[in-house]
Amino acid sequence: MTNNNPYTPPAVWTWQAENGGTFANINRPIAGATHDKQRVVGKHPLQLYSLATPNGVKVTVMLEELLAQNIAGAEYDAWLIQIRNGDQFGSGFVEINPNSKIPALMDHSISPPLRVFESGNILLYLADKFATLIPKDPAGRTECLSWLFWQMGSAPYLGGGFGHFYAYAPEKLPYPIDRFTMETKRQLDVLNRQLAEHSYVSGDEYSIADIAIWAWYGQLVLGRLYNAAEFLDVQTYSHVIRWAKAIDSRPAVKRGRMVNRVSGAPEFQLHERHDASDFDNNTQDKIA
Repeated sequence: MTNNNPYTPPAVWTWQAENGGTFANINRPIAGATHDKQRVVGKHPLQLYSLATPNGVKVTVMLEELLAQNIAGAEYDAWLIQIRNGDQFGSGFVEINPNSKIPALMDHSISPPLRVFESGNILLYLADKFATLIPKDPAGRTECLSWLFWQMGSAPYLGGGFGHFYAYAPEKLPYPIDRFTMETKRQLDVLNRQLAEHSYVSGDEYSIADIAIWAWYGQLVLGRLYNAAEFLDVQTYSHVIRWAKAIDSRPAVKRGRMVNRVSGAPEFQLHERHDASDFDNNTQDKIA
């Protein structure tokens, strides 16, 4: 398709103003804090600052899976970071993630407390700390980490590429939508082929690779991201759907995807989590 008004990039790009789209009010070309806001700290060893985006869901699912194994040291407080309000640019948050992206974790079980940011790194940190949800043999661990980093490398194409231009951009442009749809479907095919031969992504055991990938691709094929399941014809990825449904049925996953959620049915939102009792009886019945 020919564009009658082609864009010619300037010799040096400068930021003029917001360019529209869902997140335009928080996008800017510089880093650092925009305002002073101290970080709140709860009673548990692990302090999570997050929102139930796919990257945030990775970590809350992981923490709930650890607690399902009766690992007391995995108790956590989950504080809500409203990214559309710019909470991630508060000084307290920037101290633990200079990149101003959720999720971010502080481990107060050690002295001095340790910051951990980037969702894949948080999963790996917790898996190593508690010696679970990651294979112990070198070959299995390497395969698991290969898929974990596959997800980390693929997410910008799915979220920042396909999701942005298909769902959030101020105008629908054929070239970027076609380009990122093609790449998203290629990634789904990669995953489908792998799951045709394995129960879980990196083999026969559920691991942090599944948690990371499910938060994005699992929820995508289940129709929870970008209203794009029909557009992507996800039913053709039958092995991905089988795997996504199996993980979705896990009680810890159901709890984890509720934490720090501010959209959807109110009974499936838990804006902050400070104790297992925060999942009230009504919600527990729905989880069961």
